[in-house]
Amino acid sequence: MPDLDVLLAAIQASSKYAHVSADVIRRIGASELGKRRNLKEAIKETKNKLHQVGGAYQEAMHYARWLEQLAQAAQPREALREIMRHHASTRERLPILDVFYPAIFAELGEVRSVLDVACGLNPLAIPWMPLPQDATYHALDIYADMMHFIGEYMKQTGINGTATPCDVLTSIPNPQSPITLPVDVAFVLKTIPCLEQVDKAIGSKLLDILHARHLVVSFPIQSLGGKRKGMLENYATHFADLVSGKPWRIKRIEFESELVFVVTK
Repeated sequence: MPDLDVLLAAIQASSKYAHVSADVIRRIGASELGKRRNLKEAIKETKNKLHQVGGAYQEAMHYARWLEQLAQAAQPREALREIMRHHASTRERLPILDVFYPAIFAELGEVRSVLDVACGLNPLAIPWMPLPQDATYHALDIYADMMHFIGEYMKQTGINGTATPCDVLTSIPNPQSPITLPVDVAFVLKTIPCLEQVDKAIGSKLLDILHARHLVVSFPIQSLGGKRKGMLENYATHFADLVSGKPWRIKRIEFESELVFVVTK
C-alpha cells in the first residue's frame, strides 16, 4: 500500500512520534486510510489517534540527562519521583505511591517475575515494589526511545529485566510476542482505556492472552484535567463486563486517584 508508506514516513518525520513503534503507526494508519477522503486527512487522524493512545500523557523527555542525574543522585527515590512527573500516568500516582504497591502486593503472594504492559515510566517505581532482589521485570511500550531509557536505567541500577518496544494491538495474535511471557504478575495499569481508542474489543482479548498468575488492572478515576465525571462508576462497570463469565478471583482496591482490580487467574 504505497499511501501507507507515505503516511508512515510523514508520521515518523514528526519529532513527537518519531520513536513510536512502526507497527502501531501502520495499524492505525491503514485503518484511517480506509475511512478518510485523502492521505492528508488520514495523516491528521492518525496523529490524533497516536495522541490519544500515548502522546497526551507525556511531556518532553530528557532521557540522557535523567540517566546522568540518577547516576549521581544522593537520594535516588527523590530523583525518580521528579522524573515520573513527566508522564501523566505516573504523575497521578505519586501522591499514593508509598501505599499503592504495598497494598497490591499484599494480595499477590510471592512475586518473582513481572510483565508491565504499556508501562510508560512505571518501571521507575520498582524501588517502591516489594520484589525480591533477583526478581525479573519485563517492560513493554510503543516508544522505542523510552524503552531504551528504561533498559539503561535497569542496567545502571542492577535490575534484572528487559525493556522492549512492543505494539500490544498487533502482538496479541502472535504466540512469540513478549506479551505472552509467563510471569507471576502482569501490570495493565490505566492501559485498557488508551488501547480502546484504537480497538474497542481489545480489553478482554488482552486479559485473556496474558500468561500470568495474577493481573493488576487499573483505571483512572479522574481526567487529565482532574475532573471525575463519574469515571469510577463507569470503569467499574466496564471492567465487570470485561471479566464477565471468567472463573477468576477478583479483589477491588480503590485509591484516591486510581481504581485497581487484582485478578487471580
